[in-house]
Amino acid sequence: MNAHFKQIHPLSWTIIIGTIFGRTAISMSIPFLSIYLIRSMEATPAEAGIVVAVSSLIGVFSSFYGGYISDIIGREKVLYIAIFGWVLVFVGFAYANQIWMFFIMNALNGLCRATFEPTSRALLADITPKESKLLVFNLRYAAINLGVVIGPLLGLQVGASDSNRVFLIAAAVYACYGLCLLMQFWRYSELGQVNRGTEQRIGLAEALKATSSNRTFMLVLIGMTFCVLGWGHFDSTLAQYMELSPRIEEGVKWFSYLLSLNAVVVLAVQYPLVRLAARFAPALPIIAGNLFTGVSLVLFGMFDALLPLMACVVIFTIGEVLTFTAADVLIDRIAEAELRGAYFGMFGFNNLGMVLAPLIGGFLLDSLGVASSQLIFALLGLLTFCGVPFLYMAHRSLYRLERMRARQEERQFISS
Repeated sequence: MNAHFKQIHPLSWTIIIGTIFGRTAISMSIPFLSIYLIRSMEATPAEAGIVVAVSSLIGVFSSFYGGYISDIIGREKVLYIAIFGWVLVFVGFAYANQIWMFFIMNALNGLCRATFEPTSRALLADITPKESKLLVFNLRYAAINLGVVIGPLLGLQVGASDSNRVFLIAAAVYACYGLCLLMQFWRYSELGQVNRGTEQRIGLAEALKATSSNRTFMLVLIGMTFCVLGWGHFDSTLAQYMELSPRIEEGVKWFSYLLSLNAVVVLAVQYPLVRLAARFAPALPIIAGNLFTGVSLVLFGMFDALLPLMACVVIFTIGEVLTFTAADVLIDRIAEAELRGAYFGMFGFNNLGMVLAPLIGGFLLDSLGVASSQLIFALLGLLTFCGVPFLYMAHRSLYRLERMRARQEERQFISS
């Protein structure tokens, strides 16, 4: 293990440590955005939902090209554009005084994220030896969740739900992160031009054609969209409900606790759950994760005390880990080797669930009212469960496909 740590490049450590501070900055501001809009801008739940949703919507349709562009012009330039663009976005959040301004800023926030995330992962893959890549990406995932633990608590302390100064703090954090990257790229100037130019570059139309004809992949994509739809209600619908519910006096404080608990549980259960899930076909843990997420949503609407809500978060987080740790393995098994990048790129369309979650949640809160919380969250849970049939059909389809491949390989071996 120590040998693998020594193989991690200093630029990789910059990205990993920067991820902690960056996710802390985002987690102390963006999760409270819907509450801030309702409380300080007098937005309706539906309006707040639209503002929150636009970030994911932009991300869905731009993430496919995020890493692709970095292959063309270099990782360094794309990272600079994204990270210093984020600085301007957070300054824009701080000085926005109309709902439409927040809409534009959050759209740009989604664009920065969709550009920065695949490019930073690609750079980590470029500069990390094969035997250390799993360690590096696990460290990055742990850094994300560590930031999500710290961020909401800091956001609560600085009054993220009432004040826009938290956005200026986030802007300062990303400015420092960008300066650190500048210094590291100056020191290791050759790394900014590391590209994967020998790989086949496939456009959006070609990727759509290749993946849409794969029945198993499309079943997984539809099923995962419902999973993401359920997961997306945590940051949007639940936050609005806790702010608006007359039965919850300290909704903002409790929600910050729940956000931090979610990240803590991820860190605690990730390793044992991944080991357990590895024993099964990859679609089965995703199905289990979907069921855990749906059940937790139903339970969220039944309680208005902190301890039961925390128990719901534990159930929700187990579902999150089961779902998202097995998804990449499943896509890797489905994809043809020569089109693996296209499959992973198109898989990003499951984030349509993140777009729909605040819209559906905001509509239900507006139309039914927070007094109907049990009905609202029951409907959200049932909608999440709709992913199970698609995932099960994908499981059966992949099982038949792999048996067919095995028989073909056996016949080829016998004939040879």
